[in-house]
Amino acid sequence: MELQPRSPVKTELGIFCATLVMKLSSTAAQQSPAASAAPLYAGPADVACDFCTGARRRKALMSCLTCLASYCETHLQPHYNAPVLKKHKLVPATDKLQEKMCSSHNKLMEVFCRTDQQAICYLCTMDEHKGHDTVSAAAEKAEKQKQLVTSQEEVQQKIQEKKKELKDLRQVLEGLNTATAALLRQQEQTLDQLERRHAELEELSNTEDIITFIQSFQSLSSSTGSPVSPSVVVCPLRSFTDVTDVVSGLRDQLDNLLTTTWPQISNRVCAVDVDDPAEPQTRKDFLQYSCPLSLDINTISRDLTLSEEKRKVTKTRQQQPYPDNAERFVEYGQVLCTEGLSERRYWEVERSGYGAGIAVCYKDTNRRAWFGSNDKSWCLGCYSNDYLFRHNSVETKVSGPVSSRVGVYLDHKAGTLSFYSVSDTMTLLHTVQTTFTQPLYPGIWLWAYGDTAELCKTW
Repeated sequence: MELQPRSPVKTELGIFCATLVMKLSSTAAQQSPAASAAPLYAGPADVACDFCTGARRRKALMSCLTCLASYCETHLQPHYNAPVLKKHKLVPATDKLQEKMCSSHNKLMEVFCRTDQQAICYLCTMDEHKGHDTVSAAAEKAEKQKQLVTSQEEVQQKIQEKKKELKDLRQVLEGLNTATAALLRQQEQTLDQLERRHAELEELSNTEDIITFIQSFQSLSSSTGSPVSPSVVVCPLRSFTDVTDVVSGLRDQLDNLLTTTWPQISNRVCAVDVDDPAEPQTRKDFLQYSCPLSLDINTISRDLTLSEEKRKVTKTRQQQPYPDNAERFVEYGQVLCTEGLSERRYWEVERSGYGAGIAVCYKDTNRRAWFGSNDKSWCLGCYSNDYLFRHNSVETKVSGPVSSRVGVYLDHKAGTLSFYSVSDTMTLLHTVQTTFTQPLYPGIWLWAYGDTAELCKTW
């Protein structure tokens, strides 16, 4: 698929953000108490700030996955102060930001190809990985996390089993050592008795006096015979060879398991991202995920007019003289937003008239089809008295309070898309749970002449 040039809105927004970062960074550097302290410069093992200039750059504290840049304490301040930058994703400073980008399209790798077992960007799914088994990187991570937990449980069970075996063998060895020590003492006592008797017999054999010899012999003969003890057959150096080898081998395996394998598993589990924020509950919670949206004039159908601020559309009878464009919808009064969404986002649409559709879709959705008539778009139809949800040409009746304002909450990584009726309170109308493989573009569809819809400025 041919890549389209970035829109003027995106370009202006990028210039605005860059200018804002520089201005706020300069202000923060002048006002921050830390500015007067000696700067902490980056060493050979540190990540250097991408915005510092000069021969020596300061040590970066955080990296931004949205900007794909790292910032020192001074240059990081705009991400805490500027509303447009507060929504960026910050992580501890890392020098591997470029590894998160697709080398072919220079896009963030947010998709995992299970066919080729590699991380890719959403554009890869349209060419070299087209037709492959792909899921979001977040979904693949969740699956791998389950496998990791299972492996962890299996290793933990084996550790417990080996510990028990080792304990049993040690007890057996201790028992054998005790029995061996008793037998050794018994044999030593028997040996002493035998050596004393041998000495007495040796002395008698050397007696020359006949009467003394006879009397002494009778005395020795009438005494207790030679001491008797159990015979012990010993194969030198092999008595406990088998037991020693088994115990030694188990000890080595257990030591290796505890010193090598277990820390690796522990490190991988600790590395899993478990600090995902909780699901929003109130409208105030939802509004923190609001983002600037604008309607793309390159996609608008000719029976819609666009307001100057590019947030409101109106259905008209008169066809508008928009130029031909491959991105333009040719039927059904539809338009897409310029921004593609791939994180947690929330927006609201205010409508008037007979009917309007609040939709999201992939960039390559059919420009001659209704929102919701294929597997690349999802649409909530809002009418005077009811709602109707459509996806892949399957329609679902939706009940709930009819309001002129509809809120949309998207958690792209979790695969959640929810629609709310917004008035004094928020009422959930319908939720979709699936796996999104590409960024989603908000869209609007108008039914009858005179119908209007406007992106509410909640950011």
